[in-house]
Amino acid sequence: MSASVESGGSRRADAQRNRERILQAARELVHEPGELKLNAVAKACGIGQGTLYRHFPTREDLLAEVYRRDVEDLVAAAPRLLEQHRPPAALAAWFDRVAAYARVKRDVFAAVEAAMWRDLAAHSLGPIGEAVELLLAAGRSDGSLRADAEARDVIVLISWLTRLDDAELDARGPRLFSILVDGLRARA
Repeated sequence: MSASVESGGSRRADAQRNRERILQAARELVHEPGELKLNAVAKACGIGQGTLYRHFPTREDLLAEVYRRDVEDLVAAAPRLLEQHRPPAALAAWFDRVAAYARVKRDVFAAVEAAMWRDLAAHSLGPIGEAVELLLAAGRSDGSLRADAEARDVIVLISWLTRLDDAELDARGPRLFSILVDGLRARA
């Protein structure tokens, strides 16, 4: 293999690592009070602003990707959890992840303009609804979850999460999710 190909492969790997570091730093910093500053993200990653701007030309691009990544991670968790747990337990474990997603959603949506918020919300509703439906369908199939439960029902019920501050989400979230899972269980 030529040195230039190896070098190119190395640069691509470095670029991917930088992108991941940028997203992680932005995910953490978006939660802090005040406007998310791109120079603060670059500083937290230990990279130059030019590197950050090559990956994310605008603050909105970065915030949109932070949100999209959280949606993707949440959606991808559903089938993995079903491989490890029966449907009610998988749904409960998935709800634990929903709480973390709700925090990021609240913070990102607070940081972006209304038009961008609508685009982000439209992007997430379909995939999240599909993940909920996957979990519910597994439970309907094995008889552990209600036959009449629909993904939209669950989404409506969990939509309040982005309205809670962290302390209330920490205090009430686990109990409320438990109540929701219990309400979704099939009755004998």
